[in-house]
Amino acid sequence: MAGAGHKMKVLSLYKQLLRASQKFDSYNYRMYALRRIRDAFRENRALTDNAAIASELSYAQKNLEIIKRQTIIGQLYGAPDKLVIEK
Repeated sequence: MAGAGHKMKVLSLYKQLLRASQKFDSYNYRMYALRRIRDAFRENRALTDNAAIASELSYAQKNLEIIKRQTIIGQLYGAPDKLVIEK
């Protein structure tokens, strides 16, 4: 990671993504989102180029908006039945 400013933005965005993904009603969507978020941040942990970091931050921000939108849409149609794993 290059610079403390980027580090704070990255950590903040990571936490926002994790919180937003917890709002999925469906267990499968929730677990998939968590895995993808963790894997993507782990993949890009070693980035040092400021342009690459900014690009990835922009991509993550767009995905955060998608997750927020999808959780709202999912709530409009009601929660599915809980899976055995969730009980």
